[in-house]
Amino acid sequence: MLQETATKHEQILKYIESLKIGTKISVRKIAEKMEVSEGTAYRAIKEADNLGLVSTKERVGTVRVEKKLRDNIDKLTFGEVVNMVDGEVLGGIGGLHKTLNKFVIGAMQQDAMMRYIDAGSLLIVGNRSKAHTCALEQGAGVLITGGFTTSEEVRKLADQLELPIISSSYDTFTVASMINRAIYDRLIKKKILLIEDIVPAHMQVFVMKSHHTLKDWQQLHEQTGHGRFPVVDEWNRVIGMITSRDLIGAEPEQTIDKLMTRNPLTASPNTSVASAAHLMVWEGIDLLPVVDANRKPLAVISRKDVLKAMQHIQRQPQNGQTFEDLIWSGFNEERTKEGQLSFRGVITPQMINQLGTVSEGVLTILVIQAAYHVVQDIKKGDLVMDNMSSYFVKPVQIESEIHILPKVIEVSRKFGKIEVEIFHSQTLVAKAMLTTQFLDQL
Repeated sequence: MLQETATKHEQILKYIESLKIGTKISVRKIAEKMEVSEGTAYRAIKEADNLGLVSTKERVGTVRVEKKLRDNIDKLTFGEVVNMVDGEVLGGIGGLHKTLNKFVIGAMQQDAMMRYIDAGSLLIVGNRSKAHTCALEQGAGVLITGGFTTSEEVRKLADQLELPIISSSYDTFTVASMINRAIYDRLIKKKILLIEDIVPAHMQVFVMKSHHTLKDWQQLHEQTGHGRFPVVDEWNRVIGMITSRDLIGAEPEQTIDKLMTRNPLTASPNTSVASAAHLMVWEGIDLLPVVDANRKPLAVISRKDVLKAMQHIQRQPQNGQTFEDLIWSGFNEERTKEGQLSFRGVITPQMINQLGTVSEGVLTILVIQAAYHVVQDIKKGDLVMDNMSSYFVKPVQIESEIHILPKVIEVSRKFGKIEVEIFHSQTLVAKAMLTTQFLDQL
């Protein structure tokens, strides 16, 4: 049902995708090859960069690279390390796209150091040329700290093996901390499920055109068994959605442009599944078109797809911790004699504001976490915050022990109301009322 006509922009992207890995690309060459203006070529190359098809490298220019898979999101490339540590590439520039599996700090004798180095490692070391050579021969990259350089022989070996040797003015401890933080951040990102992770790469999308009629809808319904379809214009851009409810009372020859919902909500492949779930619950959407930068349909996701994905997320192990995880990790679960769930913990130095009392933002996080856990105790599934009214009654000092008592006031199939009270020494210090929607009803 999709029209095959491709714009110049799409033709350039397809041409770039067909190039061999490592091919140099320029605006002028693309413009001449595809017979387009340099402005059109520039925009297409920028889009290719966003899609991960090309990369701009220092002293090299823009080159065709292999598109990264999200499975490797926790892997850093040597090129990313260069930017991260404000480094200078001394040699092996052809290997900047390669990923590193681990880093080794060269704070030991060379013989001992080599036992920890293997292919794909990054040796972080000072001005020790012999260590640089041995690391390259082992298949590892080298990061020289302290602003030092290396010998010409080492540079030539790095170029020959296409293994980067990088110099940074930062000290070894700072460099190691930066790289460790970047890897840790990637572990957090890895657990965030995106729409592109749950839809097939080349999904067949059934669409309708604005001039189609009720008869056309019935034929497509019989062919696919579906009742909802995106509506596209002559350039295959999504301009509407049509459902069986829209067609009630319509004449057989009536065109759907008069019946469809115009300017429908859409998502992109890199939209998180949680955001899509929130959008579908909030707007009451049963089918969400997934479109590219030009609003051309790539796929569709249903409430059932999102529910299945959200259930999958809950079964996954935790990879890395966010600030919310770190704040909540210091609180222990308790139960009153009546079986009511509560939580107890201590205000740490990281939780306070400039006045030495607990931050209102931290208290808000604690309230939301307590509400989430008390709902989980009686009803499985994720929740989305609708509204929260909070009252901070008294300040809480550093190292004070607080007791959090969440209480479910009302819970239905789709909505919930939770009251949360926070006490210090049996004195009320904060109180909140939250209303939520449940994602498990998708």
